[in-house]
Amino acid sequence: MTTTTSRPRHPAHPIDPATLAQLRAADDAGHACEAYTDEEGGAPLRCCLRRSRPGESVALVSYAPLRRWAAERWARPGAYDEQGPVFIHAEDCGGPVAGAAGYPFARPGALRVLRRYDADGRIAGGRFMEIPQEPTPALDEALDEAFADPAVALVQLRAAEHGCLLFTIHRPHP
Repeated sequence: MTTTTSRPRHPAHPIDPATLAQLRAADDAGHACEAYTDEEGGAPLRCCLRRSRPGESVALVSYAPLRRWAAERWARPGAYDEQGPVFIHAEDCGGPVAGAAGYPFARPGALRVLRRYDADGRIAGGRFMEIPQEPTPALDEALDEAFADPAVALVQLRAAEHGCLLFTIHRPHP
């Protein structure tokens, strides 16, 4: 079966450039960024929302996405404040390609968790899903469902296998 890729209704947000600059100096756990050459490729890069290519210079850093989001809004996520590993390019890559079709890292058969957060940064529910052959309409529907709850401020898409953050989607503006 062939998968068609359409434009998603909800834009996926990569890690912003100012945060990437900080993470490339020291990550959210206080460790220096250590670049390495990804010989095989395939690492899910959160700076440009694509997989790495063989030979690219990347880094695995500790990132606290909810902490950073909450600090901008004076939210108090409490125990939901967490940090985890993410791959980024070791140097500025220019971010995602403008107008890219489909959701990043939405390979059919992949197991994903859509974790919902309220305006205080606390978990407001979630959904587990296996990405189907037609990923974009299925993710559009799951995100429409999440944002149908007026308490949901943002959704994080995470890999079920390792729990790592793949990208964030913010509540659409009316």
